[in-house]
Amino acid sequence: MSLRWRIMGATVLIVVLTVLISVGVGYYATQSRLDVFVDRIGNDEAAQLARDLSREYTAAGGWGTVDRALSEAGYVYEGARESEEHGGGEGESSELFHQDRIRVVVVGADGRVVNDNLSLLLPGAAAPDLAGRRETVFDLATNQPVGHAYVDVNREFLSTESHGFLNTLLYIILIGGALTMGIAILLAAWLSRRITAPVTALTEATEAIAQGDTARLPVTSSDELGKMSGAFNRMTAALETQRELRRRLINDVSHELNTPLSVIQLEAAGLRDGLQSGESASGHIIQEVERLRGLVTDLSWLAETDHGELRLTLEAGSIHGLLAAEAERWQPQADARQVSLSLETPGDLPETRFDRMRMSQALGNVVSNAIRCADPGGTIVLRAEPESGDTLAISIADDGIGIDAADLPHVFDRFYRTDQSRSRGVGGTGLGLAITRAIVEAHGGTVAVASDGPGRGATVTIRLPLS
Repeated sequence: MSLRWRIMGATVLIVVLTVLISVGVGYYATQSRLDVFVDRIGNDEAAQLARDLSREYTAAGGWGTVDRALSEAGYVYEGARESEEHGGGEGESSELFHQDRIRVVVVGADGRVVNDNLSLLLPGAAAPDLAGRRETVFDLATNQPVGHAYVDVNREFLSTESHGFLNTLLYIILIGGALTMGIAILLAAWLSRRITAPVTALTEATEAIAQGDTARLPVTSSDELGKMSGAFNRMTAALETQRELRRRLINDVSHELNTPLSVIQLEAAGLRDGLQSGESASGHIIQEVERLRGLVTDLSWLAETDHGELRLTLEAGSIHGLLAAEAERWQPQADARQVSLSLETPGDLPETRFDRMRMSQALGNVVSNAIRCADPGGTIVLRAEPESGDTLAISIADDGIGIDAADLPHVFDRFYRTDQSRSRGVGGTGLGLAITRAIVEAHGGTVAVASDGPGRGATVTIRLPLS
């Protein structure tokens, strides 16, 4: 069963159960309260009849005028016996209030029947056990009981009216319940479609992505379903980016592997054919193997950062000493490229905690990039200074080939190399800055790059927390 039908079925079932429970509770609660109301009215009428009979008995000095008291109270029915014989029944006057034939039996103090308004017991007969509401009749002159009045012997007081009211109430409740269920079914159908439509679209879009196509979901609301569609769209954009990066990764790794392998092959062939001296060939082969080793090392470093395996050994140390060591380490390469490498830092820089080996690698990646991108006669400056009291800023600035504004957001992507670096044959795998960012962020810092455009140099700034 589909999700839509399950949602619709569950909603309708809840509404049906709610309506049935409401009907049952409402009906039986009303019936209970109506019975209490009828009993109260019956008790009041029985008490009133007893008072009327007491006055008539006192005034007449006996039971001679008992019929008049019953008639005035509405308990004498014309043709009662005839209607009994002709099957008139209670239904003839069921729509008139208080027209049920209520049986009243008046019994004297001697236990014999004085009057039965329905003539079912003859006057003077011994009274059997009678039901109904029993009220005592007094002789008001002597205040002595002279008999009893049994009202509603057959329990028919307001029976037609109460039953009719309850039936009408039940009919109204059932109609209301049916309308409620109809509206609930329509709302459930609309709600289930609204809920399942984005899910269905998500399923179709996911299948499309699995087949290599791109898909976007419409975001039509700000609720959880809208947030789900927005999250899916962001995931799709990220997947497209990853697909592009993967394609570039394959191309770049193939290129980085193909070049040294081709050189090694050519050198080995030249050595075999006697076209190359052993010393020259071995030097070139060793150089290309080192290049391959550097690529493998960079990929290993990158794998560590991807799997959260980058471990730091933090120790308190001097950033000035670290930068001085890096400047000294890279000075030979700078001299070979005829590039000026200088250090401009105050000697009183505050100490901070960092992993010396990892930070050396991060700075080395940036400095080596700067050396490769600098023109002969260019300059590279390493600086460090405190910022805002709790941050230390380290910058590596060069006046080399620069970076286009469109490339700036991507320079930290893996294997990303700008058109300027490709066109000028600048070496590298495109992994150095990605590794640098991972190391700096593991220290709780940030790294950014700025450039005024191609040919105007670039500045990489690393910010580390002092605490």
